[in-house]
Formats: sequence, structure tokens, C-alpha cells
Amino acid sequence: MLAAMVEVCAERGAANVTVAHIVARSGVSRRTFYEQFDDREECFLAAFDQAIARIAAQVIPAFETQGKWGDRVRAGLGALLAFLDEEPDVGRLCIVETLGAGSRALERRARILEALIAAIDHGRDEARRGIDPPPLTAEGTVGAVLAVIHARLLEHPVHPRANGSRPAKAAGRPSLSGLSNPLMGMIALPYLGQAAAQRELSRPVSRRRARHPDPPRLDPLRDLDMRLTYRTVRVLVAIAAHPGASNRQIAETAGVGDQGQISKLLSRLSHLGLIANTGPGHAHGEPNAWTLTAKGREIQQAIQTQTAP
Repeated sequence: MLAAMVEVCAERGAANVTVAHIVARSGVSRRTFYEQFDDREECFLAAFDQAIARIAAQVIPAFETQGKWGDRVRAGLGALLAFLDEEPDVGRLCIVETLGAGSRALERRARILEALIAAIDHGRDEARRGIDPPPLTAEGTVGAVLAVIHARLLEHPVHPRANGSRPAKAAGRPSLSGLSNPLMGMIALPYLGQAAAQRELSRPVSRRRARHPDPPRLDPLRDLDMRLTYRTVRVLVAIAAHPGASNRQIAETAGVGDQGQISKLLSRLSHLGLIANTGPGHAHGEPNAWTLTAKGREIQQAIQTQTAP
């Protein structure tokens, strides 16, 4: 269903996607859809979160392998553009369609932008002598780079076929990876100066590496007496991201508003041996502190593989 959301958004735009479009593309029933999501918006947000996780899995390791600010940004930007070349619909959902998907999507987008702006702002630490860019420079730079990518993603729109089947990707779509040098020149200019920006423009263009086929996917809950639901996944991901979190913290992160529901779900996961409570708990007047067990980590990692589009 998340993959269907990505595809239909690329074809119709987020504002025009209906539950009927999603269930028709994914081949599930409306009942199955509403077992997983409260509404279309929640499905979009889940697709957005998954898309950002996939992008981060490529960009962050590339960024962190380098030392200097410029090298780190170049590596991260290259990884981002390579991913968008392979998955333009995912990029369109994250960069284009979030703008018209409602206030909750805009809030998520704003958090991502804050992280990108903070990474670019570190350029002030390596700025050449005599160059003192103001803090707003990072925000303007990130906005300019995203505007260019936004425009390129819109150059070749995808149109749905009459029978609703997935059309082939548009032929002749320009390579986003080819923008790496000019975009890096834009980023470097206000921090490192004209000469550094010019060096970025003249760098050899690296060839894109072919993607290896994904390994066979395993059923993440094949040995468990529990049905995999969207909320189950969100709770496991929340605990993985915030070890030692309380019931309330997990509920807020996972988007579960009912405290009674989160308590029952946590109790069920604990009974299955996926999570453990390392805190004193309510019996002692203190909050719970949940962490994944070894089995829970295995399941959570398998779920990420299983749910990758």
C-alpha cells in the first residue's frame, strides 16, 4: 500500500489521491486499508517516513565516511542524487508532493529541512578567512538546491494508464547525478569562495554504479503468533529509535493517541519477547523504560527489509 501511494502520488499529485486509488493499485480491500491506516493522510505520512528512511540509509553513511565539511556534503549530495535517479517517484513524494499533502506532512518536511540546514551551516566553521556568511545562508542554500531538484523532478510527469496499471518511467528523464558538480558549486561558494566553487564545477563526473538486486525478503513475523499491523511496526521502530522510552513517549513517536491501546500493545510485544521493560514501572510510581530484545531487534530489522518498496 505504501508503494502504491508513492506511485499514485507521482501520477496524480498527493492532493488528488484517494483511498480508492491506493487500494486499486495495491490490490487490497478497503477493509485491509482501514485496518492499517485511519485515512489517506496517515498512509501518505507512513509512505513519507519510509521514503525518508530509505534515503537516509544511503545519504548518512556516505556523509559520515568523509572528514572535511566539503567532502562530507559532496558525498551526501552524490548519494542523494544517485538515489533519486533510481527512485524518482520516491523523490517526488518527498520533495514535491509533501508541499500539498497537509500540515502534518509539512511538519515532517520542516524537520528534515532543519537537519539539512544544520549540516550545511557547519560550512561556516571551515569558511575561508575574510568570508563570514550569516546563519541564514544555510537556509537559502538548502532552499536553492531543493528548488533545482524540485524543478527537475517535475520535468517529465508520469501519467496513469487508462486501466490503472503502472506506466513505464518517462523516457529521456535527465540525470540528477549530473547536477552534482553545479549544485556543490552553489553550496561551496558562500563558504569557501569563488575558487573552491570553480573547482567543484570542474571535478570529473563519476559514473553511476549499477544497483545490486535486493536480497530475498523474509517474512518478519513468520515465527510469531501475532499479526503484523502498521501500529506494530511503528511501535517497534519507535523503541528502536528511542531505547528506554516510556509508554507516553512511544505513543507520541508511533502516533498512537490512546494510552490504553499503547499499554496493551506493549504488553503483547513484551509477552512475545520482542521488548523488555528496564524501568521500575508504574508499580513503583515510575515510568516504564522499554528496549528491544535481541529477538526484537532481529524482527525490527526484518520488518524494514520487508516493507522497503
